[in-house]
Amino acid sequence: MKIIVDANIVFSAIVNSNGKIGDLLINSGKHFEFIAPDFLRAEIYGHYERLSKISGMTYEKVREAEFQVCKDITFISEEQIKESAWLLAEKLVAGVDPKDIHYVAYAKHFRCKIWSGDKQLIKGLAKKGFNDFFTTEMLHSLQKDWETK
Repeated sequence: MKIIVDANIVFSAIVNSNGKIGDLLINSGKHFEFIAPDFLRAEIYGHYERLSKISGMTYEKVREAEFQVCKDITFISEEQIKESAWLLAEKLVAGVDPKDIHYVAYAKHFRCKIWSGDKQLIKGLAKKGFNDFFTTEMLHSLQKDWETK
């Protein structure tokens, strides 16, 4: 199952690799195919200082956590996403959060859902009829179901 992973999920996992989010990203690659926009790598790098401060980890530990969290994420460049997906995403995020256009365009292009903890984004897009989201609890429940089978 393909899933678009947004920045807040990756940041949460880096800060707490042992939590549910970290567990899902690190240990469920056989169940989920995680995809993220290529720019997310640079965004993570640009937030090392903040991630280090929040987590209490050294830069080296943040880099190690980033490696573990991101090893099963496929990063894909914007150029690979169809223009029609970008145009639709632009309409959907208008008035909600234009910074999240990438995640919506990727979800439309790959015909899959976004894993996000951004409640404002989820509520705003739901009002426009876009409900292609997974919460951490939903994915954790799916992972547990698959592990018990």
